[in-house]
Amino acid sequence: MRHSLTRSTTAALALAMAVTLSACSVNVPENRMLNSVNQPVVERDRYVFDIETLPGGGLSVPEQKRLAGWFETLGLKYGDRIALDDPLQSKATIAAVDGVAGRWGMFVDGPAPITPGYVAAGSARIVVTRATASVPGCPNWTAKSDFSMSNRTSTNFGCAINGNLAAMVADKEHLVQGATGTGETVVMSGTKAIDSYRAARPSGENGLKNNMTSNASGGGGGGGGN
Repeated sequence: MRHSLTRSTTAALALAMAVTLSACSVNVPENRMLNSVNQPVVERDRYVFDIETLPGGGLSVPEQKRLAGWFETLGLKYGDRIALDDPLQSKATIAAVDGVAGRWGMFVDGPAPITPGYVAAGSARIVVTRATASVPGCPNWTAKSDFSMSNRTSTNFGCAINGNLAAMVADKEHLVQGATGTGETVVMSGTKAIDSYRAARPSGENGLKNNMTSNASGGGGGGGGN
């Protein structure tokens, strides 16, 4: 009787543990790949500022000061995109905006996106597009246990590295389409000195120089005493 009771108790405990473990994995997404489901998401915000232009194009000094104050308040920085919506498409206006944005190392980059409202003649609209990146849902500790009979990865897998990547990349647009380079790599520029040394002609190719040297000699005398 005692043995049967022990077996019954053991079976009940095993069944309870199985139910508990199965409950821990309910509603947990199954990801059996090493590619994390927690990926950076890039979002874009657009800021709009209207300015008055001169009759022949360009900006007056007060308008340039207003634009500079807006850039400073906005905290213009690397990675932002500046676009100009000018009905007259005046080159003088573009140059004036470039002059103000140049104080932050920026310039007008491409046509302006579509924005609400109408830009009348005699005015222009500055559009600054700023991208931000984050990993939604991180950290994710929805799984109550790391135990997995299906060999899935943790729900928090990838949050750390992708979250750091989203925070460290200066231009968030590079997470979407990458950066375009000049084709010159660090290795190519780093070997310029070595290539120059190898391409140089040997110093003794035209023979050794005959340098004349002369030795100066001199004598001295001494005296004695009694």
